[in-house]
Amino acid sequence: MIPIQPQPEPTSFDKKVRQPGQAWLQRNGFPNNQPLPDKTEPRAFWRDCLDELHQEYGGVCAYLAIYIERATGAASADHFVAKSTSEAYLVYEWSNYRLACLAMNARKWAFDDVLDPFDLPENVFQLNLITGFIYVNQNLEMQDRKLFDDAETTIRRLKLDNGINNEARRKHFCDYVRKEISAPFLKRTSPFVWHEAQRQGLL
Repeated sequence: MIPIQPQPEPTSFDKKVRQPGQAWLQRNGFPNNQPLPDKTEPRAFWRDCLDELHQEYGGVCAYLAIYIERATGAASADHFVAKSTSEAYLVYEWSNYRLACLAMNARKWAFDDVLDPFDLPENVFQLNLITGFIYVNQNLEMQDRKLFDDAETTIRRLKLDNGINNEARRKHFCDYVRKEISAPFLKRTSPFVWHEAQRQGLL
């Protein structure tokens, strides 16, 4: 995971998502400033902005930091503050959405112990580029113990260090080393790997 700069709301968002979402809340008598009643399934108007979400964030999963191919149908809008716990209006707010692959979205679910890539400082997470293994910057253990612990929790919660994810990162770096892909291509499709390769002086 690397820091992500929040992108402005698309001009189409209000008409496509917020307005119909607000209308749905009003029809059902749900106050904007309270969570939805337990087991309520809100209308998924946010799916109508998936193309814009993918475009504005370069197609990169906010948590895994790997490009999501739209052709596979694997992109989703993660509600960073979960639909089940947020004030109702946040269900239909662009600022609460993070582009996420389906695996990351499912693992995060309604948990609130995952670090937000929008607020993430630089170099919290680091990589062993030979193995793809992700770990927390060891300097943080003394400098900011809470951030260190939260980062460790994020890795566990999202299973960021599982074999499939590690292998994907390892392969991306190896493809670059073998000159099968360029540095700009690596930056677009695997920006975490690119960032770490640059930080480690390997680009």
